[in-house]
This record gives sequence, C-alpha cells and structure tokens, in this order.
Amino acid sequence: MKRTNLAQLRSYKGQQKFTCVTAYDATFAHWASESEVQMVLVGDSLGMVLQGHDSTVPVTVDDMAYHTRSVAKGNQNCLIMSDLPFMQAATVERALTGAQALMQAGAEVIKIEGDERLVPVVQALNAAGVPVCVHLGLTPQFVHRFGGYRVQGRDETSRAATLAAAQAMTEAGADMLLLECVPSELARAVTHSTPLPVIGIGAGPDTDAQVLVMHDLLGLNPHKLARFVKVFAASGDTPADSFSRFHQAVCNHEFPAPEHSFDA
Repeated sequence: MKRTNLAQLRSYKGQQKFTCVTAYDATFAHWASESEVQMVLVGDSLGMVLQGHDSTVPVTVDDMAYHTRSVAKGNQNCLIMSDLPFMQAATVERALTGAQALMQAGAEVIKIEGDERLVPVVQALNAAGVPVCVHLGLTPQFVHRFGGYRVQGRDETSRAATLAAAQAMTEAGADMLLLECVPSELARAVTHSTPLPVIGIGAGPDTDAQVLVMHDLLGLNPHKLARFVKVFAASGDTPADSFSRFHQAVCNHEFPAPEHSFDA
C-alpha cells in the first residue's frame, strides 16, 4: 500500500471520504497501517486514555514527542498528525518550537486548537513549511473555559464565529480543519464553505473525513461512551479489522448515523 500524503487527502475533497484513528505507540500504528484508514492522530487525548488525567491539559510537548516518535517507528502507510498540547499555540514562538519538536519526532501535520486568534500562528507555521490542521468547535484544551465537554455552535453567535474562524484559517494557510461536537448543519456549512478537507468527530455525516479515538472504537474505554462513538470491534478481530470496519462504515455513509450526531 502506498503511503498516504497530504496532497492525496486534499484531492479527496468532494470525491470520497477518508478516515483517521488515534495511535500512541508503535504497535497500534502498525495495526492502523495494516487497515484501510489513511491517517493516524497522535492525540493529546493520551493524557486521558494513557495517563489517567481527566483532561488533556497536563500533556506536555515532551509527552507528545515521545509518543509521536513511537508511532513513527511502527507506521508504514498512514499520514501522521500530532497535537500541539495545552498553551503551546498561545504564541508564535511557542508554536514554532513545539512544531519543530513534533515534526522532528515524525509528525507530518501539526494540529492546533483555538479560533480566529490563531491566524498569526497558522501563518507562521505555514511560512516555516509546517502543515497545519486547525481544531474548531469543542476544543478539549479549553474545557475549563467551556465549563465541561459541551456541544458548541448551537446559537447564532457561536455558529457565526465558527464559520468565520474556518474562513480565517483557510485564508491564513491551514491545510485541514477538524470539527468536534458541533451540530451537523453547522459542520455541513463549514465543509461546503472551504476547499480544505474537514475532519469530523461528533460533527455529523457531511464532513470529508471522520476520526475516532482508538480506545473508543475498539471498545477499550472503561467509561461511558460519548454519543458520537460507536464500537467497531467484533469477536476475533485484529485491531486492523476493526479500524477497517470503521473506515468502510464511513465510506459507505453508514457512520455517523443520526444517533451519533447533534442538532442545533
């Protein structure tokens, strides 16, 4: 299988769906590469699923670089995206330093969380040759400001702000967008408003791609699952089988279904 690159994913816009799963080590990066998914995310979600924290806030750049390096060792075919952790995109200088560490560890796309205030950061990363995915909607690093993990974009003000942020990120030079926990109608509007690939999680069926945390889709999460999660593991599966089942459900427009989505 030929290794996925960013240009390939951009060419899928409006043509076909693609999928992404999280991975945090060489073993699961290997299984992702053996599946049909095209992209792995080394997510700061590792703070919750690996380190046992109740949010992603405690995760450091060193944590992210370590796990990115581990994933790169086991990956063969997937594009690797890594999260800049809490406060690392607060200034251009911090973003450049963090992105350098993650890119040198093996990341091929850097994901940052925020809103229109990220424009200078996106521009600087773009100028430095760093591909960027901007995470909008429910941004877990802002959980304390939101007062919990709540659906975003349900009122007209926040809906307009999300659309404006997507446009600003597109103009600033972002390469991808990720929308988390927003109403399906808003995700559809954002996806149609930008030439960039839009990845969704809890954002309905109309985004260009879907991502899930591997612990969730494999049924390994001991906690109550979020509404937007579906377990794709079956008896006798390898992780690659489950990842491919997720991929096929997305490409066949079977997932996410209405029960995995949010209304305005």
